[in-house]
Amino acid sequence: MPLTIEQITSEAMQLPVSSRAELAEKLVESLDFPVDDETGRAWTAEALRRRDEVRSGRVQTIPGEQVLAEIRQMVG
Repeated sequence: MPLTIEQITSEAMQLPVSSRAELAEKLVESLDFPVDDETGRAWTAEALRRRDEVRSGRVQTIPGEQVLAEIRQMVG
């Protein structure tokens, strides 16, 4: 019997952060969204811009747990 999404998620959440990131990347890549060249270049440019902002210290990241807690507070 195949595992449920909930079971897979539970198991995946026990992986180290780097392994979860790799798994997430593989899952996203498997979706194979059709992206035209112009859109792909725009997304790449945006990703690089955001990366550079974080690396330079112009923006500070917020831990995911903090963001989720704030959203949960907002929606009650």
